[in-house]
Amino acid sequence: MTLRSRLILTVLLILLALGAGAGLRFARFLRQPVEPPAPRLVAIPAGATLSGVASRLEAEGVIASALQFKILGRLRGSARRIKAGEYDFQAPAAPDAVLGRLIAGDVRRLKFTVPEGLNLAEIAAKLQAEGYGDKTVFLSLTRDPAFAASLGLDASTLEGYLFPETYTLESGTPEKRLIMAMVEQFRAHLNPDLKAAAAERGLDVHQLVTLASIIQKEAGNEEEMPLISAVFHNRLRLRMPLQADPTVIYGIADFDGNLTRKQLHTPTPYNTYRMRGLPSGPIASPGEAALRAAALPAAVDYLYFVSRGDGTHVFTSTLKDHNRMVRRYQLHR
Repeated sequence: MTLRSRLILTVLLILLALGAGAGLRFARFLRQPVEPPAPRLVAIPAGATLSGVASRLEAEGVIASALQFKILGRLRGSARRIKAGEYDFQAPAAPDAVLGRLIAGDVRRLKFTVPEGLNLAEIAAKLQAEGYGDKTVFLSLTRDPAFAASLGLDASTLEGYLFPETYTLESGTPEKRLIMAMVEQFRAHLNPDLKAAAAERGLDVHQLVTLASIIQKEAGNEEEMPLISAVFHNRLRLRMPLQADPTVIYGIADFDGNLTRKQLHTPTPYNTYRMRGLPSGPIASPGEAALRAAALPAAVDYLYFVSRGDGTHVFTSTLKDHNRMVRRYQLHR
């Protein structure tokens, strides 16, 4: 064998050995789960390259080698399939499992709860305080008549139409998408039977939601909602003012928590002491029980109710009895 042949053979053997070593290291890389030194929240921006993702994961201690992770990604044809979002890494995971999560878009899921009876401003403030969105953007959308119309709602704002529920969000969910999900939930709970029952009592959908929002704010518990609804239906039928404090409060800019006699006599589109009928729109987001009560009031002749101070109310049919209950439960407190 010539010197040149021996040199070629030696080089080939070295390359073969190096290749075998690299193959063994890559096989070990694939098999070896990596546990981050602490729980890691890794944000993958939209448009991130496989190289950039791999470097970030290695820096966070989620994988052992960015280079080998890139090779894995190339072999699987995953360079352009990684989805943006925030990923939560805590438990040990092999590189293939990590890549699988990135391709599936297994991003961190967040819970945002909207309790019954919150208005748009309160929902927006809660959204921002919990880090799920910008309240200015949220209010701009929910108070835009054109946006309401695009959702098929005959309303100038979305007040009352954002259904109280716990919503599961991905990190970075746009405010618009969340709002659309809330309206979708509202539609799901306002079934045809409720709309038909409301129509029998002369209420269209907007009036139903408006009345339900008042019931939601007045009621201390769900059991009393049909009774409170009956009071308001009876007053509407007799053309008596509803005289609901929550509507007056809603119409006061920067309400300080103290409802005064002057405010009760100040005309606004929501002052149901000064006007007959329903106010111009909802004052909060009613839940399913309040919507049902608004459409299906109890069959009673009550015209008045007064708070006992413990979350429940006394219901009466005459002004004389009402004044007596006011003296008992309100004036003596």
